[in-house]
Amino acid sequence: MPKLKREGGEERATDFVESLDRGLRLLQAFGGTTGPMTLSDVARAAELPRATARRILFTLERGGFVSSDGKLFTLTLHVLTLAGAFLRSNQVVAVLQPVLDRIASAAQEISSLALLDGDEVVFIARGSPARVFSTGLEIGYRLPAFCTSVGRALLSRFDDDELAKRLKAMRREALTPQTVTDPKLLLKTIVADRAKGFSLVDREAEPHFRSISVPVRRYDGAIVAAINMGAHVDRVPLRELTDRFLPLLREGAEGVRDKLL
Repeated sequence: MPKLKREGGEERATDFVESLDRGLRLLQAFGGTTGPMTLSDVARAAELPRATARRILFTLERGGFVSSDGKLFTLTLHVLTLAGAFLRSNQVVAVLQPVLDRIASAAQEISSLALLDGDEVVFIARGSPARVFSTGLEIGYRLPAFCTSVGRALLSRFDDDELAKRLKAMRREALTPQTVTDPKLLLKTIVADRAKGFSLVDREAEPHFRSISVPVRRYDGAIVAAINMGAHVDRVPLRELTDRFLPLLREGAEGVRDKLL
């Protein structure tokens, strides 16, 4: 039975709602495909018995989260209310969104905010310059932490021993010919980034993209997020990231420190 630590150090058994856990796993299973899924597809992806998956799907359909034609199942737009609840209630997003908008306008480049989730980073907000059309990492997009500038900025919050353990244990698959995968070299790089106060990654996560990030600290100095800016290698020289983007990122991160609890 799972346990939850309460205030004052007291621990007691919690009421684990297995059906809710299974329902959430089933919802996540839809993220592994781009089209409708059969009952068998969903059960297999969520690692659930068909009968269990069937009951959960019909419950979700009744709640408006899933639609079905009797054979195939798809998520509905109502699922976005879950993500919307997170974004509206998250203090980091509320505080950093104006910062992202401001630095994106000043640099005329997209800025992004990311959090660490296990061995991955998740982009949860972005600011875009006033253009008719712009591209960039969408909200909810995930990337490996070890080879991204936001990921390295976030990983720098761990002490050297904990960082070494995490780097050794995580999956480090090369995404481009430039991706650094050696855990000892990654440790050295992130420790150096911690000392500099920023991380710069050149074509390690995407073949033609480079980015720079700074950690976002709360009032007590703890790193809670990272903000970044990046661009295509043919459009923005490496030096421009540190000369033009870095001051904007640093100013933005430092300006919200006292506002984050």
